[in-house]
Amino acid sequence: MKLIYKTLFFILSILLISNCAKTGRPEGGPKDEDAPLFVTSEPPYETINFKENEVKLYFNEFIKLKDLNKQLIASPPLKSPLLVTPQGTASKFLKIEILDTLKQNTTYIFNFGNAIEDNNESNKLEGFKYVFSTGTYIDSLETSGAVVDAFSKKDPKKTNIVLYRIDSVFTDSIIYKKKPNYVTTALDTTIFNFTNLRKGKYLLVALEESSNDYIFDPKVDKIGVYTDTISLPQDSILAKPIKLYKETQPYRFRRAKEVSKGKIQFGFEGQVKDLNVALLSKVSDTFKSISKFEVDKDTLNYWHTPIAVDSLIFLVSNDVFLDTVTVNFRKKKIDTLTLKPSTSGTLHLRDTFFIESNNPIINIDTSKISFVDKDTLKVNYTNYISKKENKIGFLFKKNQKEKYVIKAFPGTFEDIYGYKNDTLNYNLKTIELEDYGRITLNIVNTESKNLIIDLLSGKDNEEIIERRYLSASETVVFDLLEPKTYTVRAIIDENNNKKWDTGNYLLKKQPENIIYYKEELEVRANYFLEGNTFTINNLE
Repeated sequence: MKLIYKTLFFILSILLISNCAKTGRPEGGPKDEDAPLFVTSEPPYETINFKENEVKLYFNEFIKLKDLNKQLIASPPLKSPLLVTPQGTASKFLKIEILDTLKQNTTYIFNFGNAIEDNNESNKLEGFKYVFSTGTYIDSLETSGAVVDAFSKKDPKKTNIVLYRIDSVFTDSIIYKKKPNYVTTALDTTIFNFTNLRKGKYLLVALEESSNDYIFDPKVDKIGVYTDTISLPQDSILAKPIKLYKETQPYRFRRAKEVSKGKIQFGFEGQVKDLNVALLSKVSDTFKSISKFEVDKDTLNYWHTPIAVDSLIFLVSNDVFLDTVTVNFRKKKIDTLTLKPSTSGTLHLRDTFFIESNNPIINIDTSKISFVDKDTLKVNYTNYISKKENKIGFLFKKNQKEKYVIKAFPGTFEDIYGYKNDTLNYNLKTIELEDYGRITLNIVNTESKNLIIDLLSGKDNEEIIERRYLSASETVVFDLLEPKTYTVRAIIDENNNKKWDTGNYLLKKQPENIIYYKEELEVRANYFLEGNTFTINNLE
């Protein structure tokens, strides 16, 4: 019996010790919804004549750090990152080691963002900052504003906002070479706020960076520049948002390489104008070649009939580049012809049916194409080979609620290598007019600007369903629309080149303005959206 009592006592003791060792709220107690509180620090908050190389911060409860590398920002920027401990474990204090030599007479901010949260419920201590000065006073001026993407409706993911003091050593090129005087961030938001600034005039720049070093790299970074000089203390709230854009880089030829037998890729960077590839090598009269730019890539594809030589020499040129390029041949395999339809099943009444190919098609034998409807009646059509892409389009009158069969017998399509297709069968159908909707939009062009009106849909509204060009107020009708949600945007085409132009920092050129319609437009089957007005008057 004594042994039993001793055993029970031992088990109860273990359970009691185990429960006492746990941290957190007792079962059944109220949930902790309070953020941790900053209690004190060594040296104290807003210390002046700061000469230390470490800081200790104390809190009222156990805290932990989350995404510290993303959240923590030192302003002015430091060459060496702050060393913050402990990490990976809960603690009631943090130690910050400063590895840099601090500037004299300067107010510093260590902004933790939302990195500090309590250990139990992850309640965030939002926007926590530790401020001190190496001089005799704390700078106290502020400015705030917003940042947006110049082209997309999506909010920027993370943007560094920087200020450069305009003084005797300031030049426009400073953003490529030196770190700014002040930095803050717009993390998971479009709003930014600077505090503890010094009186003066500043250049305000937004950077969406790949390296997070606060130095502008135009090849990979997006930039946005506030159009006016910031004067403090006057400009405490900025009226206009900063627009982020990716600069178009100067043209630079990269290289030419053989990717398969009979196919060469000429790679380049930046905006290409009138790129011309001329063959300098002597070839036979039967030699054929076709070149096309690859969609959304900085590549010119050049297909040619196979030739029994080790290399070919080309003259590659445009308005800023001229050079001879030798392409060596090592590949032994030609890409065989593959064909696929642009759609299978339903062909919408507003769409064109395409047959897409991997190699350029140079010949179509229409006598080997059978095109009939559900009653096996011949369908009148015309076809064409796209000049920009490897695809064949079929144009015909599409009747509602109809079925079509397109059959291409062997040898209908021939590519540049002489390859031909096997038998192809495509079954298409259309649906009723009542299955579609319509959008009628009154475009009020108050200043008679050249406008590009885009109807958008798809993921993140990146697919252009239809594009119109206007130079006056006009009622626009988008018909035969599939039931889905659409967005409308207006691009202010200042130079009337029928495309959106980005900005350029050194040229002090802002991107062309884009205005999105105030709401998304939901189209339902057999439903007409009418009476909506899109006024284009905010051209700043």
